[in-house]
Amino acid sequence: MKLTRSLLLMSAALVSAMTHAEVLWQDNSLTVLHGNHYTVDYSLHTDDSSRDVVTFEHASGHSWGDLFLFSDYLSSTADSSELYTEVSPRLSLGKLSGRDLSFGPVKDVLLASTLELGNMDDPDHLTVTGPHFTNKLAGVGFDLAVPGFNYVQANFYHRDNDDKAANEQLTLVWALPFALGGADFLYDGFIDWASASADAHANMNFTSQLKWDVGARWGKPKSLYAGIEYVYWNNKFGIEDGTYGIDSNERNVNLLLKYHF
Repeated sequence: MKLTRSLLLMSAALVSAMTHAEVLWQDNSLTVLHGNHYTVDYSLHTDDSSRDVVTFEHASGHSWGDLFLFSDYLSSTADSSELYTEVSPRLSLGKLSGRDLSFGPVKDVLLASTLELGNMDDPDHLTVTGPHFTNKLAGVGFDLAVPGFNYVQANFYHRDNDDKAANEQLTLVWALPFALGGADFLYDGFIDWASASADAHANMNFTSQLKWDVGARWGKPKSLYAGIEYVYWNNKFGIEDGTYGIDSNERNVNLLLKYHF
């Protein structure tokens, strides 16, 4: 209930800020991925380990803060599918107050929120989330100044899970550009650590992408990337490894192609 009130207050503040909002920058992208080692099959009777994923991402900076959202559509060789979306607005306390809130490595302090929307095939009720869910997260975020990185963020959330016990989450995100052998690369990703709850185990998802800036080869840098995504996920979906006799510790390499527009 407290989290719901917090989200309502944040929504009201966001609407108020947007009436005088200015878009400072924005980026949109489409990514296509393919991997063969996905765990936690959608059914005990199928093999969904090979999946294709199409991802839309939007990131933007505003006079009130920033917004990141993405939507994944996953399809498997066993004709199972999943649609998963996250919408994550953050309100900058520094921008809204007109004050410099930086200290040490912290550049800004933000009110952070995320809405998770899931729709997946789950005929055997394997996931702790259920086949359809809407989870609400709210907390505090920090923009960090780390030399060499485009950005580093740390967000601390309280999770109000749909029909499941509440828990806590720490999310770290980063982007590190670098050059090697005359080529430009980008290493970015996130770490989600969620605490245990009454009906789920603690889990950690460390997903990162190593991408070659292909577009730079013909004078259009940061427009087209090719590379790999590596997923290191323990107790996927909060399922303790070995439950139902399945492996919920995912180690998955995906090939990817990403286009920015």
